Amino acid sequence: MSNMQKMEWVLKIGVAGEFVGHGVFAIQGKKDWIGWIDRLLNTGDATAATLLMIVGIIDIAIALIVLFRPVNWVLLWAAFWGLWTALVRPMMGLPVWDFIERFANWAAPLALYYFYNRNKSQ
Repeated sequence: MSNMQKMEWVLKIGVAGEFVGHGVFAIQGKKDWIGWIDRLLNTGDATAATLLMIVGIIDIAIALIVLFRPVNWVLLWAAFWGLWTALVRPMMGLPVWDFIERFANWAAPLALYYFYNRNKSQ
């Protein structure tokens, strides 16, 4: 396996791991996240829990796509979603360091996107 293939797999596994982890927490109905959805959308806990379940299923689907058949729009969505979910933390009153700690949540899918598209602009 070449170094480029190794780098690709490290990025794919890293992104997939993040999205599986978040997806499982979401499907389990992580209490803080239900509260954040309720605060952001004013939905009530039951609707927030349902939305979180849907997000969890989508996150796991994204993980599988990235791992087995990555496509550009999914990688860009993963970068956007990773940035958004990192930004939510300071919006909910957590320290800005909770956002900074999660830079890899958006940077890894973006790096994988650029890895796949590195030769297209040359």
